[in-house]
Amino acid sequence: MGTWTIRTDDGAGHLELHTLLPAPQKAHDTAPAAAPDNLAGRPGRTGQPEGAAAGAGVVVVHGTLITDGLYLPFARTLSRMLGRPVHCYNRRGRAGSSPQPPDYSAATEVADLAAVLRHTGSADVVAHSYGGFVALQAARSVPIRRLVTYDAAVSLAGNLTSRWRPELERSVAAGELDRAWSLLVQGLETAGPIPKLPPGALRMLSILSARATLGAEMRELLPTAVAEMRAVLAADAELADFAAVTMPTLMLTGGWSPGYFADTGRQLAAAVPAIEFAVVPGQLHEGPIRPGNRRLALIAARFLLDGGRPMRLGVRRRLRPGADFWH
Repeated sequence: MGTWTIRTDDGAGHLELHTLLPAPQKAHDTAPAAAPDNLAGRPGRTGQPEGAAAGAGVVVVHGTLITDGLYLPFARTLSRMLGRPVHCYNRRGRAGSSPQPPDYSAATEVADLAAVLRHTGSADVVAHSYGGFVALQAARSVPIRRLVTYDAAVSLAGNLTSRWRPELERSVAAGELDRAWSLLVQGLETAGPIPKLPPGALRMLSILSARATLGAEMRELLPTAVAEMRAVLAADAELADFAAVTMPTLMLTGGWSPGYFADTGRQLAAAVPAIEFAVVPGQLHEGPIRPGNRRLALIAARFLLDGGRPMRLGVRRRLRPGADFWH
């Protein structure tokens, strides 16, 4: 895996990028070509730099409250299935990337995704949750060859307004992170049955989860979640606003994901010819980052290949618009 730093187009920061290659490079092929001026390489885990010279690949855009590290197993599987590099990057406000700027908005994320695509020589995108929102916003103006989203958090005609809890922002500002976490979980309903717990039980769960590395990281990222939720609501759109999406796009949702993701996917697929929608039964909202879950990577790979070389993975069922993917 290669680790890189990309300077953002606004000159105000940088993004941390990780590159997964489909197979180890041969001994005579380990010397990398020169990276672009605004792509500075750092040694990866193997001690050998890897990056943009690896070839055209796929960019994965992660969701809110987490970093790209949780997507590396998914990216590794996708890279192996496609035989192409897969690039994950940390969006602003986390890990090795710059903080969110004061004027942060959807436009910030769209520009950053465009920069990652350009500097990695990639044209395909796979995006999850808030990342799906970013990717669909970008698809209206950024050259993308094919796009796959899972539980894209797009606001249509105000349908996500009720998910916003004004007291969430106040709680974060006051440092009441356990209360803020419980409000976020209740509003988004993306944590399975957990949002149905009483507020007191949710706060206690937040306290307990903070003892684990992931739980502590999520608490630290709560301020970024506030800005990202505001960005989603500020970019509230009508179906006609997505008429500019002309690249083949597959919007997926899990059979056990909150229903509002399916509602959005169905509406967009019905209104925009380039968009297909499908439900993947048995999948939760966290499907792409669930350990050992190869199914979503397989579906994404088949869509991105679209008539390319066979993957020889023993899967015969072909994709049909609006179809469910069954075992």
